[in-house]
Amino acid sequence: MEAYIFNLVNLIAIYSILAVTLNFIMGYAGIYSLAHAVFFGLGAYSSAWVAQHVSPSIFVSYPAAMVAAGAVSLLLALPALRVRGEYFVAASLGLQVLSVTIFSEWKSFTGGIGGVLAIPPVDILGLEVFRPAQFAVLSVIVLVVVLLVINALVHSSFGRNLRAIRDSESAAASFGKNVPMIKTISVVISAALAAVAGALYASYLSFINVESFTLDTSVLVMAMVIIGGTGTVAGPIVGAALLLLLPSLISYFDFLPRTEIGSLQQIIYGLGMTLLMIFRPGGIVGRRSGT
Repeated sequence: MEAYIFNLVNLIAIYSILAVTLNFIMGYAGIYSLAHAVFFGLGAYSSAWVAQHVSPSIFVSYPAAMVAAGAVSLLLALPALRVRGEYFVAASLGLQVLSVTIFSEWKSFTGGIGGVLAIPPVDILGLEVFRPAQFAVLSVIVLVVVLLVINALVHSSFGRNLRAIRDSESAAASFGKNVPMIKTISVVISAALAAVAGALYASYLSFINVESFTLDTSVLVMAMVIIGGTGTVAGPIVGAALLLLLPSLISYFDFLPRTEIGSLQQIIYGLGMTLLMIFRPGGIVGRRSGT
């Protein structure tokens, strides 16, 4: 039971990092992306490769993952951020679909469908962290660090520029703001920090494959942000905890067929988001409409 609880803590912390980093561009810049799982996967694959072939040190593999994801995010940001709204969503969806194909076929790097096995545990100054309890401490610390970084950015002049762009790109541009540059930087930061979640995920499980980085994951992370509350600090964490704890709670209902649990989860997700949009558009943590 103790190991199960620590496993939940680790997964909630990892997905909270994903949700928080997506919220950075969704809630503060108004950029909706369906490619967040791409950067999650890049972080996982890159850190795994570095850990196996260079060094498992957290000070080597994790920064390498951030650099890889940040660089690839430019492929999405530079051409796509010149457009708005649904056009960017479409561009991010295209990158997500393309990346799943690459992850599946680039066997020398990703292991293909079989994935990457025997990923070394993360090394922190000579200490190997692999036990669930130890890793829970690490994952929570990393989550706190990511929150502090994003909080500092949000409350800086850069964060004010993001909110100005979210409210009105035209007005921000008329005041001399370089809208494409600001949006590009925000996407790179979001992708690089999302890669940290991927690096944690890879070193925690010691095995990864493409099934963890599909469109379903991107949609799940977006649901975490929307249900928790966009543009809030605690909202994405609340959303991540809720959507990860829900399957565990449902599994205790003995009267439900085991084969139908997955379908029931999807129904609950959809129903929950629909009800939130009607009665609390700002999410669980967000402010009520009109307040």
